[in-house]
Amino acid sequence: MSEFTGFPTEALIFFEGLEADNSKAYWTDHRATYETAVRGPMLALLAALGPEFGEPHVFRPYRDVRFSKDKSPYKTAIGAHCERGGYVQVSASGLMAASGYWRTAPDQVERLRAAIADDLRGPGLEDIVARLRADGCEVSGDQLRTRPRGYAADHPRVELLRYKTLTAHRGFGEPSWLGEPACAEHVASAWREMRLLTDWLDEQVGASRLPESRR
Repeated sequence: MSEFTGFPTEALIFFEGLEADNSKAYWTDHRATYETAVRGPMLALLAALGPEFGEPHVFRPYRDVRFSKDKSPYKTAIGAHCERGGYVQVSASGLMAASGYWRTAPDQVERLRAAIADDLRGPGLEDIVARLRADGCEVSGDQLRTRPRGYAADHPRVELLRYKTLTAHRGFGEPSWLGEPACAEHVASAWREMRLLTDWLDEQVGASRLPESRR
């Protein structure tokens, strides 16, 4: 495994081209660039982050188009995940790091809302969300259009109660350090900051306890 030295400009240029021509012909013609400027640096980044953040997984570049009207064959970003850290992505827009709960089963949503509504636990999440947003992170997720059934419209945390999933992410764009080894520390620092949210979610929500068929 090569030492991580950052993501070269060619990585972003590759995805700019893929956005303009999402075809097998483009992919085949530029496969060498993908391997050396995109996938190689991502694997090296994950190796650098692994000792602190755990087992990595790089997502496949191919889209699942079976149930999609969009039949474009390739994802226009490379994404990866570390089990104790979060998600990291490089696209034409640059670098992004994220963490939180992207998918939730019905029992997790129930526990999430109960914790938010609770006057002892809910304010803690309010403070975390406010702190992350003040530091430049975006906190978002899948939301209901209105309050969930069973909760008062004037609940002090009604906006948080609308969330079914909850994540934090920081878009870095294309900073000067993107092509430098320091890029790894910026991703690590973002994940450490986002632990405020993931720790709260792990404690108050945790993994689904439902059978796989009911999630």
